[in-house]
Amino acid sequence: MKTLWTCAAASLCIAALAGCATGALQVSEVGSFHVGGRAVTLSGLPEKELSFTPGAPPLKLDPNGDFEVEALYARYTRLASPKAKYPLLMWHGGGLSGVTFETKPDGAPGWEDYFLRAGYDVYVSDAVERGRASWARYPEIFKSEPFFRPKKEGWELFRIGDTGSYATDPVQRKTFPGTQFPVAAFDQFAKQAIPRWGTNDAATQAAYDAYVQKVCPCVILVHSQGGNFAFNSALKYPDKVKALVAVETSGSPNPDTTDFARIKGVPMLWVWGDNLDKFPFWGRITAQQERFRTNLVRAGGTGDRLLLPEVAIHGNTHMLMMDRNSDQIGGLIDQWLTRQGIKK
Repeated sequence: MKTLWTCAAASLCIAALAGCATGALQVSEVGSFHVGGRAVTLSGLPEKELSFTPGAPPLKLDPNGDFEVEALYARYTRLASPKAKYPLLMWHGGGLSGVTFETKPDGAPGWEDYFLRAGYDVYVSDAVERGRASWARYPEIFKSEPFFRPKKEGWELFRIGDTGSYATDPVQRKTFPGTQFPVAAFDQFAKQAIPRWGTNDAATQAAYDAYVQKVCPCVILVHSQGGNFAFNSALKYPDKVKALVAVETSGSPNPDTTDFARIKGVPMLWVWGDNLDKFPFWGRITAQQERFRTNLVRAGGTGDRLLLPEVAIHGNTHMLMMDRNSDQIGGLIDQWLTRQGIKK
């Protein structure tokens, strides 16, 4: 397996970041937009009478009519003098939103701030059904009801602690030794959880594709469930995706049927945290991703892997952009992007 950095190289890289996170940002523009989606007309649904504000008279609500649904929301910050040639698009994972990359649960600056200070224009999005992208009626538009992530799943699936280590009482919770996640802020992190649907993948992919067409050429940094959407967008628009950073991605197209010749010009980096070997679920995911990465390399592409424990960086969770050492990891990603020619 290909590993990118020795321990010594990682240490040098950390030292080089000393002045990166201070000083005022020189910003040229902050904005937002919705992109993608489709128009839908509903009919035949019964009217209801509702009071929209306490103390207000009731009003008839007609749920029929024309709607715009399944769009994606994006917010961007553009620098006055970016160092990167292309904007960095941050795509979140399942049951989450773009908040993943904003201020961390413990109040520390997140990767949005870090990569702005590293010289990238940054776009942070909420995918279809998440955050400010809004919901739609089900089963008329969304075909199933939403499901919700309990805190126990977030604690254990995200590898803050081992299986069976979560407890309702925070004092009784047991972490992996040396965890980098700010454990005192876990309940604050759980407030970011957003309902998700299991039937909206096609709509989400269509919105991400429209997003790429609108904003790119670009670099995509994607987390967890979002990985499959990013890989598919790269396959459709390899001229627009200039690099792809897959952070603990949980899905991708079938490694045995993907046309890797289409994306061999898109350099890709896989980033993994610690304790993957403790969970069969993560073992299956990493095995599939390794097949995908290996096949990309065999096709003549750049497919690099950064397994943090192999460069003496330990204790990172699935949410490594929220971990205490997230700037250190961001620095390694920035260095890799620089080697791919993304910086001016």
